[in-house]
Amino acid sequence: MDIIKRIDELMAERGWSDYKLSQASGLSSSTIANIHRRNTVPSIATLEAICDAFGITLAQFFDDGSAYVQLNKEQLDFFEVWFSLSKYQKELVYNLIKEFR
Repeated sequence: MDIIKRIDELMAERGWSDYKLSQASGLSSSTIANIHRRNTVPSIATLEAICDAFGITLAQFFDDGSAYVQLNKEQLDFFEVWFSLSKYQKELVYNLIKEFR
């Protein structure tokens, strides 16, 4: 996989400039510029910061997109709550949700 090309694709999807990625990731503008101008492959730590800015995991970054579903903030919040529930609570919530169909 071409990592730099993937970063460019994600930036294009969001309409982001190098500056916007720098601001969103907390990385310096020169770090982002070096990735593009010098074709410097980012370190894992840098790539993690970039993924955090995009709201994706490293696994999603490297995924070809066929099994990737991007969740919005509301969905992410729901799953955070869901994972904190007991098995019994999950069953109750699941059954309640099924009733809304």
